Amino acid sequence: MAIVKPFPGLRPRKDVAAKVASPPYDVLNSEEAREMAAGNEISFLHVNKPEIDLPPDTDPYDDAVYAQGRKNLQKMIDDGVLQRDGEPCFYLYAQTWGYHRQVGLVAAASVQEYIDDKIKKHEQTREKKERDRVRHIEALGAQVGPVFLTYKANPDIDTLFRTIQQGDPDYDFEAADGIRHTLWVVGSKKRIEAIAQMFSNVPLLYVADGHHRSAAATIVCQKRRDERSTFDPMEPWNFFLSVIFPHDQMKILPYNRVVHDLNGLSESAFMEKVAEAFEVTESAKGVEPEANKLFGMYMDGKWYKLAARKGTFDPDDAVNSIDSAILQNNLLQPLLGIENPRTDERIDFVGGIRGIKELEKRVNSGEMKVAFSLHATTIEQLMDVADAGKNMPPKSTWFEPKLRSGLVIHEIGDR
Repeated sequence: MAIVKPFPGLRPRKDVAAKVASPPYDVLNSEEAREMAAGNEISFLHVNKPEIDLPPDTDPYDDAVYAQGRKNLQKMIDDGVLQRDGEPCFYLYAQTWGYHRQVGLVAAASVQEYIDDKIKKHEQTREKKERDRVRHIEALGAQVGPVFLTYKANPDIDTLFRTIQQGDPDYDFEAADGIRHTLWVVGSKKRIEAIAQMFSNVPLLYVADGHHRSAAATIVCQKRRDERSTFDPMEPWNFFLSVIFPHDQMKILPYNRVVHDLNGLSESAFMEKVAEAFEVTESAKGVEPEANKLFGMYMDGKWYKLAARKGTFDPDDAVNSIDSAILQNNLLQPLLGIENPRTDERIDFVGGIRGIKELEKRVNSGEMKVAFSLHATTIEQLMDVADAGKNMPPKSTWFEPKLRSGLVIHEIGDR
């Protein structure tokens, strides 16, 4: 079963919601965040990226940064920019991006279910990023960045959510990037009970994006449990802020690669080796692969179509049959010497939202020697990996649209 809990959200007044809502903390660097928040003192970036209010040379992991985040959050509360709902609520959050629309439930998800692997993971986390989010949560006494969860679509939940959307939304605005954000507050006890009951029939939840946020919330919870001889399992710190979408509404874009050099190979020698594992065809235009096991390669002003040869991957292996693994195992590692794509500085990753023109730009500039375009990983592949208890290859999924931060905050209180 999936435990979802309503909570009294801390959220912006309706008239300022569009000004408050910001991109997630991890899609902007400090300089970009400072520029985006310029002239907008109620941008949530002041809470999520509080180093923007300190001198530019401030270490983003300095104690002063987390203290500034708490100060900025409290000011937004004191000024009435953020207000707390009087009763526990669920929230329905719709995002519309062109023809794509996805509708998720904003709820508190169970840390215990995360620990018990009823909330499935597919990505390794890094201690440094975990520690950063732990310190942020503890400094604020709140979780401000939602974890992006998904579940296998349920028609009864779909029907209820459609009914809720027939009412007037509490927020409805289009952000500067053209994505429309719409939110309904679900305060009816009858509907709250219906939602909780329906999700109790959902066997598993999956972390789509936000592994470090969910891991950090779990660390905070475990620390607080350890500090107490007894505790109430319904205390808010036993849960973490999430937005939960049905799997059939997920939008995953490709995660492309660019590499700095050919690892000492000449172009002709490199092409000969590529042809051993892939069928290679020159293309007169840019290649955006139309199916899995197909790739584009751009080098020296030319595009090539690559098709993985049979026998170069195990189609029954949940991890190694994913395109990013096929490329890594048959080309990036053996030919270009990219042993660990997480740490090797010779490789970089380009989200599919930037398109293949960005790949051409990086190579044509001389910064990179070769680029690879991939087909998007499917949500079913992600779930298969998570169900197998394994990790996705690094940089395999790029979810769009991104969840805005600051629309609903889950307060957990100080220690």
